[in-house]
Amino acid sequence: QVQVVESGGGLVQAGGSLRLSCTASGLTFDEAAMGWFRQAPGKEREGVSCIGWSGGGTAYADSVKGRFTVSRDNAKNTLYLQMNSLKPEDTAMYYCAADAAWGYCSGSWKTQFGYWGQGTQVTVSS
Repeated sequence: QVQVVESGGGLVQAGGSLRLSCTASGLTFDEAAMGWFRQAPGKEREGVSCIGWSGGGTAYADSVKGRFTVSRDNAKNTLYLQMNSLKPEDTAMYYCAADAAWGYCSGSWKTQFGYWGQGTQVTVSS
């Protein structure tokens, strides 16, 4: 059974930083593409970032490019999202996702994930 668990959310002031973490079990982590998504109240879920199995291939939403960095530690089965220069519009529930079928971020990476965590709340105050 695949389990995906996020942590690291919280309340931060605009301009601040947070680092989210995600652990995944029940799959071969170092063969899986991993992703971060977010959903704000009243809005659709948005793909934030994707990273391939080796960490060498990444993708980002335009809204977070230059501010967020995705990384992974395959030895620890852990995915990270370093979020800098946070804005109030980054406020959302952030979800980690795992893809056991593809090892890389495809051109349609926002729709390739099959396993999801429960989410961790990020709130950015102005």
